[in-house]
Amino acid sequence: MRASRNGNIWQHVDWMTIGLFLVLVIFGWLNIYGASYTFDQTSIFDFSNRAGKQFAWIGGSVLMGIILLLIDYRTYDVLTYIAYGAMLLLLLATPFLAHDIKGSMSWISLGPVSLQPAEFAKCIVALTIAKYMGRYDYKIRTWRDLIVPFVLIGVPALIIMVLQKETGSALVFAAFLLVFYRQGMSGYVLWMGVAAVAFFIISIRWGAVALPLGTGSLGIMVCMLLLTAVEVYFICRDHYIRYQALIMVGAITAIYGICLIINIWVPMPFDWISMGIVIALVIYTIFVSLYWRKYMLLILAAFTLFCIGYTHACDFVFTRVLQPHQRIRIEVLLGMKEDPAGAGYNVNQARIAIGSGRFFGKGYLNGTQTKLQFVPEQDTDFIFCTVGEEWGFVGSVGVLLVYLYFILHLIEIAERQRNVSTRIYAYSVASIFLFHLTINVGMVLGLLPVIGIPLPFFSYGGSSLWGFTMLLFILLRLDAARMEQLN
Repeated sequence: MRASRNGNIWQHVDWMTIGLFLVLVIFGWLNIYGASYTFDQTSIFDFSNRAGKQFAWIGGSVLMGIILLLIDYRTYDVLTYIAYGAMLLLLLATPFLAHDIKGSMSWISLGPVSLQPAEFAKCIVALTIAKYMGRYDYKIRTWRDLIVPFVLIGVPALIIMVLQKETGSALVFAAFLLVFYRQGMSGYVLWMGVAAVAFFIISIRWGAVALPLGTGSLGIMVCMLLLTAVEVYFICRDHYIRYQALIMVGAITAIYGICLIINIWVPMPFDWISMGIVIALVIYTIFVSLYWRKYMLLILAAFTLFCIGYTHACDFVFTRVLQPHQRIRIEVLLGMKEDPAGAGYNVNQARIAIGSGRFFGKGYLNGTQTKLQFVPEQDTDFIFCTVGEEWGFVGSVGVLLVYLYFILHLIEIAERQRNVSTRIYAYSVASIFLFHLTINVGMVLGLLPVIGIPLPFFSYGGSSLWGFTMLLFILLRLDAARMEQLN
């Protein structure tokens, strides 16, 4: 029976996904050769250069994929928690075994090669989340149901960020929030995350800018106005009193009008005044939530109070907690500083390389910015600029469309699963690929800060390639077993 089942695996494997995997891997390999190519170089299979080494990693990933498909699908479920515990021990041990590479302590040397355990941790965490949330009795009803899933992703993320000093790899775990949302997590949690990022950016970018009228900080004032708008919206949406929105907006407008008049003679601290208005709205929100038993408003009130303190603490976090290289990257991204020869050099050169490709590109192996090595990390984190320079706008869009179809197909695989655990794992895989693609391309285009996240199947490196291969082929094995699970 076991042999018969294994024989049927190949009939149920999603060959479209494997085809897309091979297309991305091979095209990525060609671009690694283009990025590392020198004019005296003759062979793409030369193991003395990165293209030749990547070919060896690709061979290993194909072999790994075949092995993962041949393993009984039940093995992944049985060993999940054991693998999670072993992964935590390895992540904890990594800083003591690794060498310092550009401030990061995340690479373990194994003879002639180096591996990054954080790349494989994503797959194990995805399996663990899927097993825990896929239980028959598990449902997301209240915030308490999310405590364990948040711990499962938070512990490895903190180890990677704090001990290994790999901020980019740690941020990837935020992709699991999309999975939680798909499984029933309130959209308010995602909204709170977006709001926290927005308040951080506003506080840092305009926190030191003085108000044009009165005294105080423009950044704090803007944050308080946003919180005021949110409070008014939710109070009026859940508290059924006619014309309440007009009354509240009119009262707030009157307060600001009176303060503007007084400001003619006495400078008014508008940021503190706006903060006082928000606090008053919070008190009213608490009253409304208790009177009408709208307990979701209590969470809103608590989050608003948190945001008030958070906006004032952003400067401390920015200047005392973040590393100097992280601060300068954020300052350059937000236009607070110009550093074309320093923190902004990578992004500026990447933009020049992509722009020089124009519509059809300069042609394969003809990228001058790449050949003259103007772009640092051009075959790893900034591999997409090689695509833009040599293949142009058409090639870049084509690559993005393949990625888009690949991720949409992963979502299609997730939706056809009858096993809840497999569906959750499939969504985890799709979310991780989407996060990597968005952050990497946004980083290369200068839309997001440079945090060192590889482009799946394109960036040079065995750890990332094998990590993505594990993610994908375990999913393909679980998907191939869906008919067997029904029987």
